[in-house]
Amino acid sequence: MFKYLIEYFDYRTLLPVFALLIIGIASVYSATYDARVPEIFYRQLSFAVVGLAAMMVVAFLPLRALQSLAYPAYFFSIILLVAVLLIGRTVSGSTSWFSLGAFRLQPAELAKIATALALAKYLSRSDVSLRQTKSLLMASGIALAPVALVMLQPDAGTAIIYLGMFLPVLYWGGTSRFVLIAIMAPGIVALAALFGTTPFLLAVLVLGIMMYLARENRIATAVVFSLTVLVGISVQFMYNGLKPYQQKRIDTFLNPGADPLGAGYNIVQSKVAIGSGGLLGKGFLKGTQTQLNFIPEQWTDFIFCVPGEEFGLVGAALVLGLLAAILTRGIMVAGSVKTTFGSFLAMAITATIATHVFINIGMSLGLLPVIGVPLPFLSYGGSALVANLIMVGLLMNLHAHRKEY
Repeated sequence: MFKYLIEYFDYRTLLPVFALLIIGIASVYSATYDARVPEIFYRQLSFAVVGLAAMMVVAFLPLRALQSLAYPAYFFSIILLVAVLLIGRTVSGSTSWFSLGAFRLQPAELAKIATALALAKYLSRSDVSLRQTKSLLMASGIALAPVALVMLQPDAGTAIIYLGMFLPVLYWGGTSRFVLIAIMAPGIVALAALFGTTPFLLAVLVLGIMMYLARENRIATAVVFSLTVLVGISVQFMYNGLKPYQQKRIDTFLNPGADPLGAGYNIVQSKVAIGSGGLLGKGFLKGTQTQLNFIPEQWTDFIFCVPGEEFGLVGAALVLGLLAAILTRGIMVAGSVKTTFGSFLAMAITATIATHVFINIGMSLGLLPVIGVPLPFLSYGGSALVANLIMVGLLMNLHAHRKEY
């Protein structure tokens, strides 16, 4: 029995996840301690128990069963994403939840798992190659269908997570460098254009050189380059077409200090909280920004401020180190598993968690715009926590079945 656990039970993934859960629950408790919302803490605790149970169930399912459930789970998730638009609950302008009594279910979180499974199953087919246009379009359709539905809610933050999952999967599948550059180029140029003409021109120049070095068909290169430049030029027109709150988020990202008591308030307070923690922090339940509720609903998107303020650089580094350990482990599983399906699934899961971490930490530090992306295993939210733990269960499952063909 002991030999079996050492050989097949993935404790190297479980231990950092369990540590993050403890830190997350403690952080939610601290963030809600003086906010007079103890039910938030108890809900998170119950979500963790449910998520851990689901994780263990998934970890011990037969790998072939997971593969056979991939397409049905994907189509069911699409149905849920359509249904939530019709009968879902609208919160903060986004129709993203089903009301289940005192709890809410966000189908977009569970759809991430289904999309990862469906992508892995399709790309594992022997007749599929990401060097072929047909295969690339089919894979793109699988990834972009939920993106379109999530954008209709609208929930741009969650939609970006799907794209963050898809690009590394394309790279892992051996698609050409040109395709990767072509997909990323419009977004990079659009972002650069927000900062001004000089950054825009520099981005266009660098991407143009990269496209040339990729040595793709000249016509395709010219078309992609032209469309990329057109996107950059049209950024101002797209900006004018956004809703006021979306424009505020962009303006706050570019200059948080311009409205420190309004749109930029959360970012400014977040940076103050993390910076004031110093090396060792102020101590548990002793963070002034946290306990005085300077950041509204800090237990959600800005939960990283709590360990950063109360345990300082050491606490923040510990959280980042544990997250890095999980991501590293995910890449190792993707490289060690023998089945193509398992390899793609492990990479999709790892990329999904990595995108969450990158965006959330970037938001907390004021390096990225606030788009409502939770920090895995720490932020309050039942759907997200359960979905993340299920993904961990999938990684553990793949490790246990890594020698199967």
